[in-house]
Amino acid sequence: MAVERELAIHCRGLIKTYGEGEAQVQALRGVDLDVGAGELLMLAGPSGCGKTTLISIFAGILDQDAGQCRVLGDDFQQMAPDARAHFRGRSIGFVFQSFHLLPALSVAENVALPLLINGMARKAALVRARDLLERVGLAARADALATQLSGGQKQRVAIARALIHEPKVIICDEPTSNLDHATGHQVMTILRQVALASQRAVLVVTHDARIYEFADRIAHMDDGTIVDVCVQ
Repeated sequence: MAVERELAIHCRGLIKTYGEGEAQVQALRGVDLDVGAGELLMLAGPSGCGKTTLISIFAGILDQDAGQCRVLGDDFQQMAPDARAHFRGRSIGFVFQSFHLLPALSVAENVALPLLINGMARKAALVRARDLLERVGLAARADALATQLSGGQKQRVAIARALIHEPKVIICDEPTSNLDHATGHQVMTILRQVALASQRAVLVVTHDARIYEFADRIAHMDDGTIVDVCVQ
C-alpha cells in the first residue's frame, strides 16, 4: 500500500470449491488479499471469476475450504453461528446492486432497520436514521416510501442503512451498475466522505471503470485468483 494502514481484512491462501467429481468448480485458487482501515479497495474482474465468493467469505456468509481469513482480527471459522451473526450485524455493512429496500416502509424506517434488529428502541433508531439521511442529502425524503425514490436516491438510502450501525467494514456489490454516470459519481463521493472519514474499510465489487478514480487500490481477479493490484 502507498500508506501504512491497520488491516481490517487479512486473507492468505483462500481456496473454495463447489460441487464434486466432474461437476467440481474451484471458485477461489489461493487468494491473498489485505484491505486496510480507511481504504477504499475495488475488486474488479469478469463474471464468474470468484468475486462474489470472495466477498461472501469476507462477510462470514461462506466458509473457505482452506486458507485463513481474519476480519477485524477475528476468524469466522472459529465462531459459533450465533456469534458469527452478531459480529456480522455489528461490524459489517452491505450495499447491494439492487438496493433491497422494503417497499412498505418509509425511507427512515429502511435506514433504521439494522439498529432495530440490533435491539435499539424504535424512537432512538429513527432519530439516528434521520440524522444520517441529512448527511447523505435526503432529509426531505425521510417519510417517503422507498418506491417513491429515484435509483440514485435509493442507493443513497442503501448507503445510509449500511452505515447507521457504524460498521468498520462496508461491502458494496456493484453499487453503481444501475446508475447513470453523474449519479454513480455522487454515490461514490458519499462512500468516500462518510465511510472513509471514520477509518472504515470499504470494499467495492464493480465492473464500472467510470468509478475507478475513487479507489485507493484496485485488485483485479481472474479465474479465482488475484492477478494484479494497482495503486491509484
